[in-house]
Amino acid sequence: MAYLIFLGPPGAGKGTYAQRVHEILHIPHVSTGDIFRDIAKKEDELSKRIREIMERGELVPDELVNEVVKRRLSEKDCENGFILDGYPRTVNQAIFLDEYLSTAGKRLTAAILFDVPEDVVVQRLTSRRVCPKCGRIYNLVSLPPQRDELCDDCGVKLIQRDDDKEETVRHRYRVYLEKTKPVIDYYSKNGVLHVVDGTIGIENVVSKVLEIVRRGKNDTCEE
Repeated sequence: MAYLIFLGPPGAGKGTYAQRVHEILHIPHVSTGDIFRDIAKKEDELSKRIREIMERGELVPDELVNEVVKRRLSEKDCENGFILDGYPRTVNQAIFLDEYLSTAGKRLTAAILFDVPEDVVVQRLTSRRVCPKCGRIYNLVSLPPQRDELCDDCGVKLIQRDDDKEETVRHRYRVYLEKTKPVIDYYSKNGVLHVVDGTIGIENVVSKVLEIVRRGKNDTCEE
């Protein structure tokens, strides 16, 4: 069993690492982005309330985010573990998660912070391109298309999303540092924070994560 939180700036590779760890440990990758996309398809009362807030352009309050995550973590596939990506974003959410796990007789295995410098994040994200037709994602540096900026599947000219432009990426990185620091400090004080160098390659990063899970230590460490 492993109950994990993946932390890191946009472009740190959290989704990629989560997919590999999911394949190895057979625990679900729970992305809050995916959860909220699923909510848009439902018609229950909670989904309606959240849709109304989002349509007004407001932030979803912690209590509602907590309820949504709790509902997802209560599903059967999360009984023996999960990888949380995108949650918690605030200390209140972190406290709620600890209380939820405690009530269920469980505890967090580790909060893993993927440390990636700003310039590396900028290089990764500004090199990203997307097919406007099929949505396939490429990276001109690490995963280029076979033909110059054309989708391998559709032959359509790839585009750069607005939020992948350098000015926007640097702003997102600064916002991440500002907003996430209290959560990182919370897990550091609780002795479950592990820092992994996010620039050493996918398989090396995943190996570090698995080592942390196997050790099962609750003392803060830096990898």
